[in-house]
Amino acid sequence: MKVTATPSENSTVVVDVEVPADRLQRAIDEAVRHQGRRTRVPGFRPGKVPRPMLERALGIRRDDPSVPDPIYDDAREHLYERSIIEALREQPDLDVLEIPSVPEWISFQEAVGAAYRVTVAVRPTVQLGDYTEYPFRPEVEPVTEERLAAVLEQLREQQSSLAPVEDRPAQKGDYAVIAFEGRLDGEIVEGAASERFPLVIGNERMVPGFEDAIVGMAEGESKTFRVTFPEDYGQAELAGKEVEFSATLRELRERRLPVVDDSFAQSLGDFADVAALRADLRLRMGRSALDRARHAFSDRIIEYATANATVGISDLLVSREVDVMIDELKVRLGQQGIEYDEYLKVTERDEAKLREESREGAQNRVKVLLVLGAIADAEKVEIPDTAVEAELERGRRSNPDDKRLLEYLESPRGRAYVRSTLRRSQVVEQLIDRWIEKHPQFVDVRHTEDQVTTSEPDALDLAADEVEAAEEEDDLETELAEMATAGSAVTADQGASA
Repeated sequence: MKVTATPSENSTVVVDVEVPADRLQRAIDEAVRHQGRRTRVPGFRPGKVPRPMLERALGIRRDDPSVPDPIYDDAREHLYERSIIEALREQPDLDVLEIPSVPEWISFQEAVGAAYRVTVAVRPTVQLGDYTEYPFRPEVEPVTEERLAAVLEQLREQQSSLAPVEDRPAQKGDYAVIAFEGRLDGEIVEGAASERFPLVIGNERMVPGFEDAIVGMAEGESKTFRVTFPEDYGQAELAGKEVEFSATLRELRERRLPVVDDSFAQSLGDFADVAALRADLRLRMGRSALDRARHAFSDRIIEYATANATVGISDLLVSREVDVMIDELKVRLGQQGIEYDEYLKVTERDEAKLREESREGAQNRVKVLLVLGAIADAEKVEIPDTAVEAELERGRRSNPDDKRLLEYLESPRGRAYVRSTLRRSQVVEQLIDRWIEKHPQFVDVRHTEDQVTTSEPDALDLAADEVEAAEEEDDLETELAEMATAGSAVTADQGASA
Protein backbone atom coordinates (compact mmCIF):
# COMPACT_ATOMS: atom_id res chain seq x y z
CA MET A 1 0.00 0.00 0.00
CA LYS A 2 1.37 3.40 -1.00
CA VAL A 3 0.55 6.47 1.12
CA THR A 4 1.26 10.10 0.22
CA ALA A 5 0.46 13.02 2.57
CA THR A 6 0.36 16.57 1.18
CA PRO A 7 -0.22 19.58 3.48
CA SER A 8 -3.21 21.70 2.51
CA GLU A 9 -4.91 24.87 3.75
CA ASN A 10 -6.68 25.49 7.08
CA SER A 11 -4.75 22.83 8.98
CA THR A 12 -5.66 19.94 6.71
CA VAL A 13 -3.63 17.28 4.94
CA VAL A 14 -4.58 15.52 1.72
CA VAL A 15 -3.83 11.80 2.04
CA ASP A 16 -3.66 9.69 -1.13
CA VAL A 17 -3.77 5.94 -0.66
CA GLU A 18 -3.09 3.33 -3.34
CA VAL A 19 -4.26 -0.22 -2.57
CA PRO A 20 -2.69 -3.13 -4.50
CA ALA A 21 -4.80 -5.51 -6.59
CA ASP A 22 -4.49 -8.49 -4.22
CA ARG A 23 -5.79 -6.50 -1.25
CA LEU A 24 -8.63 -5.12 -3.33
CA GLN A 25 -9.53 -8.63 -4.43
CA ARG A 26 -9.65 -9.85 -0.82
CA ALA A 27 -12.05 -7.02 0.01
CA ILE A 28 -14.27 -7.92 -2.94
CA ASP A 29 -14.27 -11.62 -2.01
CA GLU A 30 -15.27 -10.69 1.54
CA ALA A 31 -18.05 -8.47 0.18
CA VAL A 32 -19.35 -11.35 -1.96
CA ARG A 33 -19.54 -13.59 1.12
CA HIS A 34 -21.18 -10.81 3.13
CA GLN A 35 -23.82 -10.08 0.48
CA GLY A 36 -24.32 -13.80 -0.11
CA ARG A 37 -25.26 -14.33 3.54
CA ARG A 38 -27.86 -11.57 3.30
CA THR A 39 -29.33 -12.47 -0.11
CA ARG A 40 -31.62 -15.43 -0.66
CA VAL A 41 -30.99 -17.25 -3.93
CA PRO A 42 -33.10 -20.37 -4.59
CA GLY A 43 -31.03 -23.56 -4.54
CA PHE A 44 -28.10 -22.15 -2.59
CA ARG A 45 -27.29 -21.94 1.09
CA PRO A 46 -26.63 -18.45 2.56
CA GLY A 47 -23.00 -17.51 1.90
CA LYS A 48 -22.49 -20.22 -0.71
CA VAL A 49 -23.95 -18.42 -3.72
CA PRO A 50 -21.57 -18.23 -6.72
CA ARG A 51 -20.66 -14.67 -7.56
CA PRO A 52 -22.31 -14.63 -11.05
CA MET A 53 -25.59 -15.88 -9.56
CA LEU A 54 -25.35 -13.38 -6.69
CA GLU A 55 -24.71 -10.47 -9.07
CA ARG A 56 -27.72 -11.51 -11.14
CA ALA A 57 -29.89 -11.67 -8.01
CA LEU A 58 -28.66 -8.23 -6.92
CA GLY A 59 -29.22 -6.71 -10.36
CA ILE A 60 -25.55 -5.84 -10.86
CA ARG A 61 -24.51 -5.04 -14.42
CA ARG A 62 -20.80 -4.86 -15.15
CA ASP A 63 -21.49 -3.26 -18.55
CA ASP A 64 -23.30 -0.30 -16.94
CA PRO A 65 -21.39 1.46 -14.12
CA SER A 66 -24.43 3.65 -13.38
CA VAL A 67 -26.33 0.65 -11.99
CA PRO A 68 -25.87 0.25 -8.19
CA ASP A 69 -23.34 -2.39 -7.20
CA PRO A 70 -23.84 -3.55 -3.57
CA ILE A 71 -20.76 -5.79 -3.76
CA TYR A 72 -18.40 -3.00 -4.77
CA ASP A 73 -20.06 -0.63 -2.30
CA ASP A 74 -19.52 -3.14 0.49
CA ALA A 75 -15.90 -3.72 -0.59
CA ARG A 76 -15.16 0.03 -0.73
CA GLU A 77 -16.59 0.61 2.75
CA HIS A 78 -14.59 -2.15 4.44
CA LEU A 79 -11.45 -1.47 2.43
CA TYR A 80 -11.50 2.20 3.44
CA GLU A 81 -12.25 1.55 7.11
CA ARG A 82 -9.28 -0.79 7.43
CA SER A 83 -6.75 0.84 5.14
CA ILE A 84 -7.14 4.46 6.30
CA ILE A 85 -6.14 3.59 9.88
CA GLU A 86 -3.10 1.72 8.59
CA ALA A 87 -2.26 4.58 6.22
CA LEU A 88 -2.35 7.19 8.99
CA ARG A 89 -0.18 5.02 11.21
CA GLU A 90 2.46 5.30 8.50
CA GLN A 91 2.33 9.09 9.03
CA PRO A 92 3.24 9.43 12.74
CA ASP A 93 3.83 13.17 12.41
CA LEU A 94 0.17 13.81 11.61
CA ASP A 95 -1.91 14.73 14.68
CA VAL A 96 -5.24 13.86 13.08
CA LEU A 97 -8.34 15.35 14.70
CA GLU A 98 -10.99 13.55 12.68
CA ILE A 99 -11.16 11.00 9.87
CA PRO A 100 -13.86 11.65 7.25
CA SER A 101 -16.38 8.85 6.92
CA VAL A 102 -16.30 8.79 3.10
CA PRO A 103 -13.24 9.21 0.81
CA GLU A 104 -13.01 10.34 -2.80
CA TRP A 105 -12.39 7.21 -4.85
CA ILE A 106 -9.91 7.85 -7.64
CA SER A 107 -9.94 4.32 -9.08
CA PHE A 108 -11.40 0.92 -8.25
CA GLN A 109 -10.53 -1.86 -10.71
CA GLU A 110 -10.24 -5.54 -10.11
CA ALA A 111 -6.87 -7.01 -11.10
CA VAL A 112 -5.45 -3.46 -11.07
CA GLY A 113 -6.07 -2.04 -7.62
CA ALA A 114 -7.80 0.93 -6.03
CA ALA A 115 -6.90 4.45 -5.02
CA TYR A 116 -8.69 7.06 -2.95
CA ARG A 117 -8.06 10.51 -1.56
CA VAL A 118 -9.18 11.94 1.76
CA THR A 119 -8.65 15.32 3.38
CA VAL A 120 -8.07 14.99 7.11
CA ALA A 121 -8.11 17.75 9.70
CA VAL A 122 -4.94 17.94 11.78
CA ARG A 123 -4.16 19.90 14.90
CA PRO A 124 -3.03 23.39 13.91
CA THR A 125 0.58 24.26 14.43
CA VAL A 126 1.30 26.70 17.24
CA GLN A 127 4.50 28.71 17.31
CA LEU A 128 4.75 30.18 20.77
CA GLY A 129 6.21 33.60 21.28
CA ASP A 130 7.06 35.12 24.63
CA TYR A 131 4.60 34.22 27.37
CA THR A 132 6.58 35.00 30.53
CA GLU A 133 8.17 38.45 30.28
CA TYR A 134 5.08 40.59 30.70
CA PRO A 135 5.29 44.35 30.09
CA PHE A 136 2.58 44.90 32.71
CA ARG A 137 1.95 44.32 36.40
CA PRO A 138 -1.03 43.38 38.57
CA GLU A 139 -3.05 46.47 39.37
CA VAL A 140 -4.61 46.43 42.85
CA GLU A 141 -7.23 49.11 43.37
CA PRO A 142 -6.79 50.74 46.79
CA VAL A 143 -9.62 50.72 49.30
CA THR A 144 -10.46 54.41 49.46
CA GLU A 145 -12.89 56.20 51.74
CA GLU A 146 -15.09 56.88 48.71
CA ARG A 147 -15.33 53.18 47.85
CA LEU A 148 -15.94 52.26 51.48
CA ALA A 149 -18.73 54.84 51.63
CA ALA A 150 -20.24 53.34 48.48
CA VAL A 151 -20.31 49.87 50.08
CA LEU A 152 -21.94 51.27 53.21
CA GLU A 153 -24.55 52.94 51.01
CA GLN A 154 -25.16 49.62 49.26
CA LEU A 155 -25.69 47.96 52.62
CA ARG A 156 -28.15 50.70 53.57
CA GLU A 157 -30.09 50.01 50.38
CA GLN A 158 -30.10 46.28 51.12
CA GLN A 159 -31.47 46.94 54.60
CA SER A 160 -34.01 49.53 53.47
CA SER A 161 -37.77 49.07 53.65
CA LEU A 162 -40.84 50.32 51.85
CA ALA A 163 -43.11 52.66 53.75
CA PRO A 164 -46.47 54.16 52.69
CA VAL A 165 -46.35 57.68 51.26
CA GLU A 166 -48.98 59.82 52.97
CA ASP A 167 -48.06 63.49 52.61
CA ARG A 168 -47.06 63.98 48.99
CA PRO A 169 -47.80 62.89 45.42
CA ALA A 170 -45.80 60.31 43.46
CA GLN A 171 -42.26 61.14 42.38
CA LYS A 172 -39.47 59.34 40.60
CA GLY A 173 -37.96 56.56 42.68
CA ASP A 174 -41.25 55.70 44.37
CA TYR A 175 -42.65 52.18 44.39
CA ALA A 176 -46.19 52.05 43.08
CA VAL A 177 -48.99 49.62 42.29
CA ILE A 178 -51.18 50.86 39.47
CA ALA A 179 -54.20 49.76 37.49
CA PHE A 180 -54.10 50.80 33.85
CA GLU A 181 -55.69 50.22 30.49
CA GLY A 182 -54.50 51.30 27.03
CA ARG A 183 -56.77 51.93 24.05
CA LEU A 184 -55.97 52.54 20.39
CA ASP A 185 -58.83 53.98 18.36
CA GLY A 186 -61.16 53.01 21.18
CA GLU A 187 -60.07 49.35 21.24
CA ILE A 188 -58.16 47.88 24.18
CA VAL A 189 -54.55 47.10 23.26
CA GLU A 190 -53.69 43.47 23.90
CA GLY A 191 -51.32 43.17 26.88
CA ALA A 192 -51.79 46.84 27.82
CA ALA A 193 -54.00 46.31 30.83
CA SER A 194 -53.58 45.28 34.45
CA GLU A 195 -55.48 45.67 37.70
CA ARG A 196 -52.41 45.57 39.95
CA PHE A 197 -49.12 46.25 38.23
CA PRO A 198 -45.94 46.89 40.30
CA LEU A 199 -43.78 49.73 39.07
CA VAL A 200 -40.70 51.65 40.19
CA ILE A 201 -41.40 55.12 38.84
CA GLY A 202 -38.53 56.40 36.74
CA ASN A 203 -36.93 53.02 35.97
CA GLU A 204 -38.25 53.34 32.40
CA ARG A 205 -39.80 49.92 32.37
CA MET A 206 -42.79 51.21 30.46
CA VAL A 207 -43.09 53.01 27.13
CA PRO A 208 -41.37 56.44 27.23
CA GLY A 209 -43.75 59.02 28.70
CA PHE A 210 -45.91 56.55 30.63
CA GLU A 211 -44.06 56.81 33.94
CA ASP A 212 -43.72 60.59 33.61
CA ALA A 213 -47.52 60.74 33.58
CA ILE A 214 -47.68 58.90 36.92
CA VAL A 215 -45.44 61.48 38.58
CA GLY A 216 -47.58 63.91 40.58
CA MET A 217 -50.49 61.54 41.10
CA ALA A 218 -51.79 60.90 44.62
CA GLU A 219 -52.70 57.48 45.99
CA GLY A 220 -56.23 56.65 44.86
CA GLU A 221 -56.17 59.20 42.04
CA SER A 222 -57.15 58.30 38.47
CA LYS A 223 -55.86 59.96 35.32
CA THR A 224 -56.18 59.71 31.55
CA PHE A 225 -53.25 60.56 29.33
CA ARG A 226 -51.82 59.85 25.88
CA VAL A 227 -48.47 58.25 25.02
CA THR A 228 -46.92 58.02 21.56
CA PHE A 229 -45.11 54.72 20.99
CA PRO A 230 -41.59 54.89 19.47
CA GLU A 231 -41.27 54.52 15.69
CA ASP A 232 -39.02 51.47 16.20
CA TYR A 233 -41.34 49.76 18.69
CA GLY A 234 -41.24 45.97 18.45
CA GLN A 235 -44.96 45.59 17.64
CA ALA A 236 -45.52 47.12 14.21
CA GLU A 237 -49.22 47.81 14.87
CA LEU A 238 -48.24 50.13 17.74
CA ALA A 239 -45.07 51.71 16.32
CA GLY A 240 -45.50 55.50 16.11
CA LYS A 241 -49.12 55.31 17.28
CA GLU A 242 -50.70 57.42 20.02
CA VAL A 243 -52.39 55.29 22.69
CA GLU A 244 -54.76 56.61 25.31
CA PHE A 245 -54.15 55.27 28.82
CA SER A 246 -56.33 55.46 31.88
CA ALA A 247 -54.48 54.75 35.12
CA THR A 248 -55.27 54.60 38.83
CA LEU A 249 -52.55 54.82 41.49
CA ARG A 250 -53.62 52.11 43.93
CA GLU A 251 -50.62 52.12 46.29
CA LEU A 252 -47.61 54.36 46.74
CA ARG A 253 -44.55 53.60 48.83
CA GLU A 254 -41.08 55.03 49.23
CA ARG A 255 -37.77 53.49 50.14
CA ARG A 256 -36.52 54.42 53.59
CA LEU A 257 -32.86 53.89 54.36
CA PRO A 258 -31.58 53.14 57.88
CA VAL A 259 -29.14 55.49 59.61
CA VAL A 260 -25.54 54.21 59.72
CA ASP A 261 -25.08 54.02 63.46
CA ASP A 262 -23.99 51.38 65.97
CA SER A 263 -27.43 49.71 65.88
CA PHE A 264 -27.19 49.41 62.11
CA ALA A 265 -23.74 47.81 62.41
CA GLN A 266 -24.95 45.36 65.05
CA SER A 267 -27.87 44.32 62.81
CA LEU A 268 -25.39 43.14 60.17
CA GLY A 269 -23.34 40.84 62.37
CA ASP A 270 -21.09 40.57 65.38
CA PHE A 271 -19.97 44.20 65.31
CA ALA A 272 -19.74 46.34 68.42
CA ASP A 273 -20.08 49.61 66.53
CA VAL A 274 -19.75 51.32 63.15
CA ALA A 275 -15.96 51.44 63.48
CA ALA A 276 -15.82 47.63 63.73
CA LEU A 277 -18.11 47.30 60.71
CA ARG A 278 -15.94 49.67 58.67
CA ALA A 279 -12.77 47.78 59.64
CA ASP A 280 -14.33 44.47 58.58
CA LEU A 281 -15.55 45.92 55.30
CA ARG A 282 -12.13 47.37 54.57
CA LEU A 283 -10.59 43.90 55.08
CA ARG A 284 -13.14 42.24 52.82
CA MET A 285 -12.78 44.89 50.14
CA GLY A 286 -9.02 44.48 50.27
CA ARG A 287 -9.34 40.73 49.68
CA SER A 288 -11.79 41.35 46.86
CA ALA A 289 -9.43 43.87 45.25
CA LEU A 290 -6.55 41.37 45.35
CA ASP A 291 -8.75 38.68 43.83
CA ARG A 292 -9.89 40.99 41.03
CA ALA A 293 -6.30 42.05 40.40
CA ARG A 294 -5.21 38.44 40.01
CA HIS A 295 -8.07 37.64 37.63
CA ALA A 296 -7.36 40.74 35.55
CA PHE A 297 -3.65 39.85 35.53
CA SER A 298 -4.41 36.32 34.33
CA ASP A 299 -6.63 37.68 31.53
CA ARG A 300 -3.82 39.96 30.37
CA ILE A 301 -1.35 37.06 30.46
CA ILE A 302 -3.64 35.04 28.21
CA GLU A 303 -4.06 37.97 25.82
CA TYR A 304 -0.29 38.58 25.79
CA ALA A 305 0.61 34.94 25.11
CA THR A 306 -2.07 34.63 22.42
CA ALA A 307 -1.04 37.85 20.67
CA ASN A 308 2.60 36.69 20.55
CA ALA A 309 1.79 33.25 19.14
CA THR A 310 1.28 32.20 15.54
CA VAL A 311 -1.61 29.75 15.24
CA GLY A 312 -2.92 27.89 12.21
CA ILE A 313 -6.61 27.95 11.32
CA SER A 314 -8.78 24.88 11.85
CA ASP A 315 -12.34 24.94 10.55
CA LEU A 316 -13.04 21.68 12.39
CA LEU A 317 -11.95 23.02 15.78
CA VAL A 318 -13.88 26.24 15.22
CA SER A 319 -16.99 24.22 14.38
CA ARG A 320 -16.50 22.10 17.50
CA GLU A 321 -16.07 25.22 19.61
CA VAL A 322 -19.31 26.59 18.20
CA ASP A 323 -20.91 23.32 19.37
CA VAL A 324 -19.49 23.95 22.84
CA MET A 325 -20.76 27.53 22.88
CA ILE A 326 -24.25 26.39 21.91
CA ASP A 327 -24.09 23.68 24.58
CA GLU A 328 -23.14 26.35 27.12
CA LEU A 329 -26.06 28.50 25.96
CA LYS A 330 -28.46 25.58 26.34
CA VAL A 331 -27.20 24.96 29.88
CA ARG A 332 -27.66 28.63 30.83
CA LEU A 333 -31.14 28.69 29.30
CA GLY A 334 -32.03 25.48 31.13
CA GLN A 335 -30.95 27.00 34.44
CA GLN A 336 -33.40 29.84 33.75
CA GLY A 337 -36.20 27.48 32.73
CA ILE A 338 -36.09 28.60 29.08
CA GLU A 339 -36.42 26.14 26.22
CA TYR A 340 -33.74 26.43 23.52
CA ASP A 341 -36.26 26.36 20.65
CA GLU A 342 -38.30 29.08 22.35
CA TYR A 343 -35.16 31.19 22.72
CA LEU A 344 -34.45 30.91 18.99
CA LYS A 345 -38.03 31.87 18.22
CA VAL A 346 -38.02 34.91 20.49
CA THR A 347 -34.64 36.14 19.18
CA GLU A 348 -35.80 35.54 15.58
CA ARG A 349 -32.91 33.23 14.74
CA ASP A 350 -32.44 29.67 13.63
CA GLU A 351 -29.49 27.52 14.65
CA ALA A 352 -27.64 28.20 11.39
CA LYS A 353 -27.73 31.94 12.07
CA LEU A 354 -26.74 31.41 15.69
CA ARG A 355 -23.78 29.29 14.62
CA GLU A 356 -22.65 31.95 12.15
CA GLU A 357 -22.91 34.65 14.83
CA SER A 358 -20.87 32.48 17.19
CA ARG A 359 -18.09 31.75 14.72
CA GLU A 360 -15.88 34.78 15.40
CA GLY A 361 -16.01 34.19 19.14
CA ALA A 362 -15.29 30.52 18.56
CA GLN A 363 -12.23 31.36 16.47
CA ASN A 364 -10.84 33.50 19.27
CA ARG A 365 -11.54 30.81 21.85
CA VAL A 366 -9.89 28.15 19.70
CA LYS A 367 -6.77 30.28 19.35
CA VAL A 368 -6.63 30.87 23.11
CA LEU A 369 -7.13 27.18 23.86
CA LEU A 370 -4.50 26.11 21.34
CA VAL A 371 -1.98 28.59 22.72
CA LEU A 372 -2.68 27.59 26.32
CA GLY A 373 -2.51 23.95 25.27
CA ALA A 374 0.89 24.54 23.69
CA ILE A 375 2.08 26.32 26.83
CA ALA A 376 0.73 23.46 28.95
CA ASP A 377 2.68 21.03 26.75
CA ALA A 378 5.83 23.13 27.13
CA GLU A 379 5.27 23.34 30.89
CA LYS A 380 4.30 19.65 31.09
CA VAL A 381 0.94 20.37 32.74
CA GLU A 382 -1.40 17.38 32.90
CA ILE A 383 -4.83 17.00 34.49
CA PRO A 384 -5.39 13.57 36.07
CA ASP A 385 -8.70 11.78 35.68
CA THR A 386 -9.30 12.16 39.42
CA ALA A 387 -9.29 15.95 39.09
CA VAL A 388 -11.76 15.80 36.20
CA GLU A 389 -14.04 13.50 38.17
CA ALA A 390 -13.85 15.75 41.23
CA GLU A 391 -14.89 18.74 39.11
CA LEU A 392 -17.74 16.75 37.57
CA GLU A 393 -18.89 15.70 41.04
CA ARG A 394 -18.95 19.35 42.14
CA GLY A 395 -21.15 20.08 39.15
CA ARG A 396 -23.48 17.21 40.05
CA ARG A 397 -23.80 18.36 43.66
CA SER A 398 -24.37 21.99 42.68
CA ASN A 399 -27.03 21.20 40.06
CA PRO A 400 -28.72 17.93 41.09
CA ASP A 401 -32.00 18.78 39.34
CA ASP A 402 -30.58 20.17 36.10
CA LYS A 403 -30.91 17.16 33.80
CA ARG A 404 -29.58 19.00 30.74
CA LEU A 405 -26.42 20.06 32.56
CA LEU A 406 -25.88 16.61 34.08
CA GLU A 407 -26.23 14.95 30.67
CA TYR A 408 -23.71 17.39 29.22
CA LEU A 409 -21.22 16.76 32.04
CA GLU A 410 -21.45 13.01 31.48
CA SER A 411 -20.96 13.26 27.71
CA PRO A 412 -17.49 12.90 26.12
CA ARG A 413 -17.74 16.51 24.94
CA GLY A 414 -18.62 17.71 28.44
CA ARG A 415 -15.75 15.80 30.04
CA ALA A 416 -13.32 17.11 27.42
CA TYR A 417 -14.55 20.63 28.11
CA VAL A 418 -14.01 20.20 31.86
CA ARG A 419 -10.51 18.79 31.33
CA SER A 420 -9.50 21.60 28.96
CA THR A 421 -10.88 24.21 31.36
CA LEU A 422 -8.95 22.74 34.28
CA ARG A 423 -5.77 22.50 32.22
CA ARG A 424 -6.09 26.10 31.06
CA SER A 425 -6.69 27.33 34.60
CA GLN A 426 -3.80 25.35 36.02
CA VAL A 427 -1.27 26.53 33.45
CA VAL A 428 -2.25 30.18 33.96
CA GLU A 429 -2.07 29.83 37.75
CA GLN A 430 1.35 28.25 37.35
CA LEU A 431 2.55 31.16 35.22
CA ILE A 432 1.24 33.69 37.75
CA ASP A 433 2.83 31.92 40.70
CA ARG A 434 6.16 31.72 38.89
CA TRP A 435 6.00 35.44 38.07
CA ILE A 436 5.15 36.31 41.69
CA GLU A 437 8.20 34.32 42.85
CA LYS A 438 10.33 36.68 40.74
CA HIS A 439 8.40 39.75 41.93
CA PRO A 440 7.83 39.17 45.67
CA GLN A 441 6.40 42.67 46.14
CA PHE A 442 3.21 41.24 44.60
CA VAL A 443 3.05 38.23 46.91
CA ASP A 444 -0.39 39.28 48.17
CA VAL A 445 -1.78 38.84 44.67
CA ARG A 446 -2.14 35.12 45.11
CA HIS A 447 -4.84 32.61 44.35
CA THR A 448 -8.03 32.91 46.39
CA GLU A 449 -7.61 29.36 47.72
CA ASP A 450 -4.20 30.35 49.09
CA GLN A 451 -5.56 33.31 51.01
CA VAL A 452 -6.54 33.02 54.65
CA THR A 453 -10.11 34.19 55.15
CA THR A 454 -11.82 34.99 58.42
CA SER A 455 -15.27 33.86 57.34
CA GLU A 456 -17.33 32.51 54.49
CA PRO A 457 -18.63 35.05 51.94
CA ASP A 458 -21.86 36.66 53.16
CA ALA A 459 -23.96 39.75 52.59
CA LEU A 460 -21.03 42.02 53.43
CA ASP A 461 -18.81 40.32 50.84
CA LEU A 462 -21.59 40.52 48.29
CA ALA A 463 -22.10 44.21 48.99
CA ALA A 464 -18.39 44.90 48.54
CA ASP A 465 -18.36 43.01 45.24
CA GLU A 466 -21.58 44.58 44.02
CA VAL A 467 -20.13 48.06 44.13
CA GLU A 468 -17.48 46.94 41.62
CA ALA A 469 -19.82 44.91 39.37
CA ALA A 470 -22.97 45.61 37.40
CA GLU A 471 -25.99 46.38 39.52
CA GLU A 472 -28.09 43.37 40.37
CA GLU A 473 -31.87 43.32 40.42
CA ASP A 474 -33.19 45.24 43.41
CA ASP A 475 -34.53 42.93 46.11
CA LEU A 476 -37.23 45.49 46.85
CA GLU A 477 -38.65 44.75 43.41
CA THR A 478 -39.64 41.38 44.85
CA GLU A 479 -41.21 43.00 47.88
CA LEU A 480 -43.12 45.35 45.62
CA ALA A 481 -44.33 42.46 43.47
CA GLU A 482 -45.68 40.79 46.60
CA MET A 483 -47.74 43.92 47.21
CA ALA A 484 -49.52 43.38 43.90
CA THR A 485 -50.63 39.77 44.04
CA ALA A 486 -54.42 39.80 44.23
CA GLY A 487 -56.52 40.28 41.12
CA SER A 488 -53.73 40.66 38.58
CA ALA A 489 -55.26 40.64 35.10
CA VAL A 490 -52.01 40.14 33.20
CA THR A 491 -48.45 39.22 34.05
CA ALA A 492 -45.82 41.87 34.64
CA ASP A 493 -44.17 40.94 31.35
CA GLN A 494 -47.42 41.47 29.50
CA GLY A 495 -47.93 44.78 31.19
CA ALA A 496 -44.38 45.82 30.40
CA SER A 497 -45.06 45.22 26.74
CA ALA A 498 -47.25 48.28 26.81
